[in-house]
Amino acid sequence: VECGKIRTGPVSPVNIGAFFRFSRERMGMEITQGSVAPDFELRNQYGQSIRLQELLTRRSVLVVFVPLAFSPVCTNEVAQLNEWHDIAASAGVEVVVISVDSSATLRAWSDAEGIRLSLLSDFWPHGETAHAFGVFLNDKGIARRTSFLIDGTGIVRDVIASELGDPRLFADYERAIERLSSERS
Repeated sequence: VECGKIRTGPVSPVNIGAFFRFSRERMGMEITQGSVAPDFELRNQYGQSIRLQELLTRRSVLVVFVPLAFSPVCTNEVAQLNEWHDIAASAGVEVVVISVDSSATLRAWSDAEGIRLSLLSDFWPHGETAHAFGVFLNDKGIARRTSFLIDGTGIVRDVIASELGDPRLFADYERAIERLSSERS
């Protein structure tokens, strides 16, 4: 019987290897500085398909995982990023926000808060992109509050994280982008 990427049945070295490969892929191993970022294709709040590799052909990308739309900490963080978007763009960085919320919820959030950033839905398969980046919290069904600055070659240049109830420090974003800009020159 086939089950996703592995075959169920008697345990053999081949099945065990496939199981562990599948587990790493599905559970996600935390992506660290210097890692190759996993590609993804998600729909934004307007239903448009956004692919990381396509964005990287134009500029570096700051991928910002937020636990849930409309929560106070997420709303404040995204409001700051929204105000800062033009500065990031002038530094050659596109900002995208990923949440496990549906596209419809993200559209309502965008409309209610005046968000211009791309809000990407990791709703179905639930948290698949967060899993790939190693930031999905299985016990809560949401992503950890983690951001990844990815350069044009797809390498993670910086990881910025905080606890669920705490906002990321905005100065960390600015330092990360300054480092990336100075390395480009």
